[in-house]
Formats: sequence, C-alpha cells, structure tokens
Amino acid sequence: QVKLVESGGGLVQAGGSLRLSCAASGTFLSMNAMGWFRQAPGKQRELVATITSGGTTNYADSVKGRFTMSRGNAKNTVYLQMNSLKPDDTAVYYCNARGSTWTTVFDSWGQGTQVSVSP
Repeated sequence: QVKLVESGGGLVQAGGSLRLSCAASGTFLSMNAMGWFRQAPGKQRELVATITSGGTTNYADSVKGRFTMSRGNAKNTVYLQMNSLKPDDTAVYYCNARGSTWTTVFDSWGQGTQVSVSP
C-alpha cells in the first residue's frame, strides 16, 4: 500500500558522513513506524534504526552514537544521518514502513541504496 524510495547512498572515506532519505507515498490511514535496515555481502539483514510516529528512536549497538534517525518536515519522510562511518558500515541500506490502511496493515520496503565506506 506504500511505496518507499531511498536516496543519499554513495562512496565515502572512513570517518566521513552520509545522509540517507526515505520518502513514503501511497494511500494509507496511518504510518506507525519506519526503520532502516542494512545487508552487507555474506551477512544477514540487520536492523539499524527505527522511529515511531511519536518520534521515539532506537538504534543497533553497532551504530549507536554515530547514526541519527529523524522525521522530516515533509509528510512521511525519514532520514538517517550517518557520521564517523566505518568500512563495516558498507552495505545496502533499506527503508521500511509499517502502518495501516482502512482495511489492513502494511509492511513496505524500499529498493535499497548502496553505502560504501573505504578504509
């Protein structure tokens, strides 16, 4: 029910910063939570950060203190500010959204954006 489009990925040196964006569109009643996940080659997909409609955020231990998730002024838009990037942060980052339409709940995923951190 919801389309997600990520942007902002790229190649950066260790210690640098990137800001990922995720814009949600579609017909729905409410957006309950959004999150960022990532998957590195040979690794399982892991949760990076989540934010609720009330603004409560949670982070994986591996990124805590370096990454910040926030909601933008634009409706149904979230960001992931990534500072002090490490080569281990290299992965495809996916945006996720959970919410409700008038008739059902939804769990949508974006196409992913590549983040590469060189040593």
